[in-house]
Amino acid sequence: MKTAIFCLALLALPLTGHAIDAGPASAQQQETEGWLQLQSRNKVASPKVQTVTPTERELAMQRWLKSYEHQIPQFFDQDQGGEVDSGSGG
Repeated sequence: MKTAIFCLALLALPLTGHAIDAGPASAQQQETEGWLQLQSRNKVASPKVQTVTPTERELAMQRWLKSYEHQIPQFFDQDQGGEVDSGSGG
């Protein structure tokens, strides 16, 4: 009987540490989660209506259209960009 209880206890042991507590763990994660909640719920939206002038709209449209002037390459040459120092000292 004792061995059966002991075996059941051993089988149940991994279940105690299996779950991770829900929600953010650090203060920074909690702060970020709070801001994301405010944004998604739209509870603290600015009462001031934000408008864009026709000139600003035109400049934004030109910038967006200009982004299509560069062709996307089939592949990227790894050696073309130079070397990056990883800072590992090795």
